[in-house]
Amino acid sequence: MMGTRRFPFPLNPSMRSALLAVTLLLGCGSLAAQDAASKGDSSYEPKRGQAGKDVVWIPTPDELVTRMLRLAQVTSKDYVVDLGAGDGKIVIAAAKEFGARGLGLEYDPKLVEHAQRSAREAGVSDKAQFRQADIFATDFSTADVVTMYLLPHLNLKLRPTLMAMKPGTRLVSHQFTMGDWRPDETSWVQHRPAFLWIVPANVGGKWRASWQDGGATAGAQLSIEQAFQELKGGIEFGPTRTSLRSPRMLGAQLQFSFTDERGNVRNVSANAAGDRLQGTVSGPDGSTEFSATREGLAPPLGEAPASGDEMVNAMRQLGE
Repeated sequence: MMGTRRFPFPLNPSMRSALLAVTLLLGCGSLAAQDAASKGDSSYEPKRGQAGKDVVWIPTPDELVTRMLRLAQVTSKDYVVDLGAGDGKIVIAAAKEFGARGLGLEYDPKLVEHAQRSAREAGVSDKAQFRQADIFATDFSTADVVTMYLLPHLNLKLRPTLMAMKPGTRLVSHQFTMGDWRPDETSWVQHRPAFLWIVPANVGGKWRASWQDGGATAGAQLSIEQAFQELKGGIEFGPTRTSLRSPRMLGAQLQFSFTDERGNVRNVSANAAGDRLQGTVSGPDGSTEFSATREGLAPPLGEAPASGDEMVNAMRQLGE
């Protein structure tokens, strides 16, 4: 689904013109589609550009649907939730092509009925479910994968909710990004982009770390600054402090390297679970257990609403 809505900030003339052009282009034919929907029979078929709540309906090409699900590494163990499910093709493809369970959240009851009928015809109604719902008032926190084709300002409105999902949740968006939260990977199919984010654990703050070094316990103070999944920081042992090499957050998995006080490069791979890090640290003398405990509270991570600049930049995507 794609959508338009009233914006909570002033638009300059060029942005207003771009938005009006997109709205007129995508909205043509919506009245005819609504007339067909009012009949309430099985002949109803959605029309490209038909209006909905905050959105107009534009289908995602089949090839891109498959790529989005592959980008998210969907398997039969996953629960996929599609926000603004429209005709239901993403949830149906997740069930039919990947064996996943799925739920499509769609505000238009006629589209919900249409998607349910399509799922029955595809033989996957036991796995592909659809519900009439407002995506901003519905709990979908149990999803393993979330897919969407929404306008950029709606992505930004959803971002705090998405960031609060369990670490490792995969998010895939057709066409539009999420402001300063840069995607982990981008794919293109026939010049159409799909963006992947993997929800990161919050590893910001101060940590007391320890590991075995030559039969003795080595300790260090680890500090990490985090913006979405992007990290920087340092580690301190005795009078020496050094920066972290290539720190990376992928879901709940933290990775970084550093040069210890003897000049050996140490590589850390640890799983984050709340205020604990548990994993391994390797070096020239082999691999040993690594652990760390956070000191103090975790700093905020992505809960704040998008900035005005992010909203303005999001609207510029409509004119590109």
